[in-house]
Amino acid sequence: MPAQIKISARQIMILTALFTIGSAILIIPSGMALVAKQDAWIAALVGVGAGLLVLYLYSKIAALYPEMTLIGIMETLLGKWLGKAVGLLFFTTLFINAPAPVLFYLGNFMTTQMIPETPILAVNILFALIILLAVRLGLEVLVRSAELMFPLFTLLYISFTGLVVSNIKLENIQPVLEAGLGPIWPAALSFVSTVFIPHIILLMIFPASVNRSDQTRKAFFIGSLIGGLMLVVVVALAVFVLGPDLTARNIYPSYALAKKINIGNFLQRIEAIMATMWFISLFFRITLYMHTTVTAIAQIFRLKNDRQLVLPLGMILVIMSVIVYPNVPYQQIYDTKTWVPYSLSIGLFLPLLLLSIHALKRLGTKKNNKPDDKREDRGEDGA
Repeated sequence: MPAQIKISARQIMILTALFTIGSAILIIPSGMALVAKQDAWIAALVGVGAGLLVLYLYSKIAALYPEMTLIGIMETLLGKWLGKAVGLLFFTTLFINAPAPVLFYLGNFMTTQMIPETPILAVNILFALIILLAVRLGLEVLVRSAELMFPLFTLLYISFTGLVVSNIKLENIQPVLEAGLGPIWPAALSFVSTVFIPHIILLMIFPASVNRSDQTRKAFFIGSLIGGLMLVVVVALAVFVLGPDLTARNIYPSYALAKKINIGNFLQRIEAIMATMWFISLFFRITLYMHTTVTAIAQIFRLKNDRQLVLPLGMILVIMSVIVYPNVPYQQIYDTKTWVPYSLSIGLFLPLLLLSIHALKRLGTKKNNKPDDKREDRGEDGA
């Protein structure tokens, strides 16, 4: 990514909101209802609170090194070669575990819900071509497109929630906290690991690529909060309208919600229009994963032009998207058993390690400076 590209705090807020929503708007209600039942909406609220704490950790790292990307921070704190190795391992494993599954979700959604006779590979290739074009055009074009698409996304979201509200059945969430607080915590952890922990890749963009670094932190939090609260509403609507059992059994509860829209037997069967909302959020989720991966690899190997990486990585992305999940049961087991500990290792333990190394280096610098200061004072006194 060229150093001269700078984006505004408002643009980073919009980009963060769309990235936060991402694929979670399709898949998160099902997994949360499976664990927390009718209290899934409470777990989602807890997840937003915990997620903001994780984001504070990321913003702290960004504030300490405002002119560096995540790769630069790793090289500074871990040393040049170890930092490069950790950075390469980080983005290699993330590439396999994040953008490829999200592209699978999109292809699987299209081929199971809307165009069942179309091969999933064809859908993935077509969508990947759009993503690769966006990555090749660069960050500035991407954020400008986010500014254009966000009003449409917001309009569709408000229409979706407004038209579904009439189907709410309060008995679906009763009794509240029937199983106590026990199921809330694992469901909230799943929410945080899916929605907020991937934000660590945004350290490749902010604050180094933002014009007003003093406003970046606020924009980052506001965008994440907007996206998180939108997801809370979707989870709540899924449980309130469909009930916890049907939500847990349905792979894409938000699409099932859209099918419930029926105003006077006239305004109905508009779920295909509502699907535009999910395409927008999925597009920005995958594109940001790809952009940060391309940028990171280019920085690790000191490449002058990162565009040459776009096509090879795009081909790998398409291939991985059709083999990452052999079947849906495997996907569900992976998302609950593997993704959560993996995301915690890269999104919580790694940042804590980086902060700890920074604190130790700072402490060592202070200790080394103290004797020098004393010698200078003695020399001045003697003179």
